[in-house]
Amino acid sequence: MSTAAIPGGTTTVRDSARDRRNGFVASYLGWLFDGFETFATVLVAAAIVNDLVGPGTALKTPLYIGGILATTLVAWAVGGLLSGVLADRFGRRRVLMVSILWYAAFAGLTALAPSYVLLLVLRFLTGLGMGAEWGAGSSLVAETSDRRRRGLRIALLQSGFGVGFLIATGVWQVINDGNPGDWRWMYVIGIVPALLTVFIRAKVADTEMWKDADRVRRDTESRIDAGEQVADAERTLTRSTVRQVLENPAHRRQVGVLLVGAFATTLGWWAVSTWIPQFAGQKLAGQTTDVAGAVTLVVLAYNAAGVLGYLTMGVLADRFGRKPVIFGYFVASVALTPVLFLVPDTKGSLIVFAFINGFFTLGQWTWLALYPSEVFPTQVRATGMTMVFNTARFAAAAGALLVSALISAFGSISTAAIVIGCVAYGVGALVAPFIGPETNGRPLPGVPTTDAAAAPAEPAREAVAV
Repeated sequence: MSTAAIPGGTTTVRDSARDRRNGFVASYLGWLFDGFETFATVLVAAAIVNDLVGPGTALKTPLYIGGILATTLVAWAVGGLLSGVLADRFGRRRVLMVSILWYAAFAGLTALAPSYVLLLVLRFLTGLGMGAEWGAGSSLVAETSDRRRRGLRIALLQSGFGVGFLIATGVWQVINDGNPGDWRWMYVIGIVPALLTVFIRAKVADTEMWKDADRVRRDTESRIDAGEQVADAERTLTRSTVRQVLENPAHRRQVGVLLVGAFATTLGWWAVSTWIPQFAGQKLAGQTTDVAGAVTLVVLAYNAAGVLGYLTMGVLADRFGRKPVIFGYFVASVALTPVLFLVPDTKGSLIVFAFINGFFTLGQWTWLALYPSEVFPTQVRATGMTMVFNTARFAAAAGALLVSALISAFGSISTAAIVIGCVAYGVGALVAPFIGPETNGRPLPGVPTTDAAAAPAEPAREAVAV
């Protein structure tokens, strides 16, 4: 597929079908393993604390669990921010490969952690690689997607995270025999993604969009070195991508409003939904002889619904537009968070309400990869996306600790979850209509060619069929 110029610095997809397929497979599997690694930690956090700190500590002092989650979030944010800059500078493929190898190696080492403190160190190092994988993979998929089906394709990519949750839940059900060290095997399995780097090295190519941006940047740098006069817009392309984003008023405004929405989604999930296993366990204690099995069913229902929520959001976003669908998911999450934590009192009702809640609270993660990829031009796309997606994680890390403290203060997971969840998702609903232009059906912004095009202005609606 060839390319044609489109007004406003936008371009059409022209990567080969094989490159699009291989890039998607690599990004999907990388994100699936990220999901496995993330939810494995959620599932085994209590077991880790009881094993490394002392029996019963997880229930008496939930701050230990919050510390594990917060460490992962902070590391994910740092790794993500770095990877966005690196992916824009050195290419999506290289960063994708290195990040997956990195987190696979440190996930395996986590299995050997002899103490809580050392485990936090290894979780931080693992989180760096997990955060780095997302920006490279998401920008690669966005740049190789047809504009009319980009929502669905991004949703399929994001759903890999939920599939990873499901796999982690099933594996933990098999591995967990009640022994103190059973949690270590979940991290041994985390070594498997290292094999994916062989496929990436042999089969995955950088996108033509990124290659174009890289050629323009390199050409401009060569002309500047040779003493030629270049336009301000071209000179801007040679600066660091972070500087390009922060010095552009339109980019700054876009990052700011998207950060509020990203914070709402991230805090809502990490600070609320990650406590569903513990909440279900407390609720079902005394109702069944197999509490662990019942909790597993609740978690499976939540995560299975999340996968459906990812995909549905992509389909609806392609059909009705990004902004109304994002708003709808936030509103539903506000309504369903107190319902989940107040209404169900039996195993069956917990499963049903966890399913309904997961469809919206987990499914809404699709927008965090879809919308930001459509408002930043190619040369800063990964940087802009990761600034939004990962900066919010710093605040969410504090939120994870805050919920732990509120649980101790209120003596109730449900009260803390409702307070934080309704506030977070409520803020998301308020900001959703104002996140920026409607991007549904529009080609991605390409490399700007004039000062006016340097801002993330609304791309032209028309695409050129080639």
